[in-house]
Amino acid sequence: MSNAYRAYRTIERRRCRQVMVGSVPVGGDAPISVQTMTNSLTSDIEGTLAQINAAAAAGADIVRVSCPDEDSTAALKTICAQSPVPIVADIHFHYRRAIEAAKAGAACLRINPGNIGNAARVREVVQAARDHGCSMRIGVNAGSLEKHLLEKYAEPCPEALVESALEHAKILQDNDFHEFKISVKASDVFLAVAAYQQLADVIDCPLHIGITEAGGLMSGTIKSAIGLGNLLWSGIGDTIRVSLSADPVEEVKVGYEILKSLGLRHRGVNIISCPSCARQGFDVIKTVEALEKRLEHIKTPMSLSIIGCVVNGPGEALMTDVGFTGGGAGSGMVYLAGKQSHKLSNDQMIDHIVEQVEKKAAEIDTAGAS
Repeated sequence: MSNAYRAYRTIERRRCRQVMVGSVPVGGDAPISVQTMTNSLTSDIEGTLAQINAAAAAGADIVRVSCPDEDSTAALKTICAQSPVPIVADIHFHYRRAIEAAKAGAACLRINPGNIGNAARVREVVQAARDHGCSMRIGVNAGSLEKHLLEKYAEPCPEALVESALEHAKILQDNDFHEFKISVKASDVFLAVAAYQQLADVIDCPLHIGITEAGGLMSGTIKSAIGLGNLLWSGIGDTIRVSLSADPVEEVKVGYEILKSLGLRHRGVNIISCPSCARQGFDVIKTVEALEKRLEHIKTPMSLSIIGCVVNGPGEALMTDVGFTGGGAGSGMVYLAGKQSHKLSNDQMIDHIVEQVEKKAAEIDTAGAS
């Protein structure tokens, strides 16, 4: 992503080949896609579809579901048929689940070919993927490295994760199957980032990046922002999943916020707000909380500044589509397209700002359609 006017904002993405996950391109010059994973029993079709639909509404491009048994792959046919986004089937160890998932309509199989048995079984899975238009993701994890690699390296390390990934990749390459992407995840930020950096230099497939088992909503968000932000800023990463012990919708939201912060993907309102202090002319924290909820329905990329006083308010408003800066006597200034527009009482502020944002979003959408 080059920036002719502000060179310091330029991110040169790693060059790689492109694979398809259903209708979603991953790698090449495609936008960085955002993924999440359901946590319902896959055999619970209604509950799983509810999670998929909620994730898709939040912006998920791809959703992964676990397929540990025949009941899950049996349910997958209905789930894939009704899902608004491509489905990745998460497979561990049992090759028949992979074949069943491919036949059921999964767009991608998350599977490590070295874990499913002999060469004949691998060939069966590869053939099923070919027959049904499935790509694959090789998913290496520091918590489940192969025994021979742990014996060789004594502990999970970047070299071990990369070696594991390349071993699995070679199995697919030897079967002339190249529609795959790779992840080398760890819960340790240093380990994950180093592994991805090494892997990026030695293979040309797309990379699915994530900090696995990152933790709860707050701690996991911070770990993911540090790890994924580091990689994305250096141009590494073609699809992301933020792994949180939280609602899958929150994973999608955090993923988009990370991408928005780096200018790599834009969706919805980017709110720029101050932390507030004694100078604030209105309650900034409660106002921002209310606006975040009231503006969730806006999908159009745009910016809004909510600043409590005139120290930084006018300057921030110059750079945003809509802005409000606190003043005195219970009122503040509304900015539209970076220019002062009109004064407004604090009591009317939230409803009026929502109205102005909706109006601006409609203008942007109309201009984009023409």
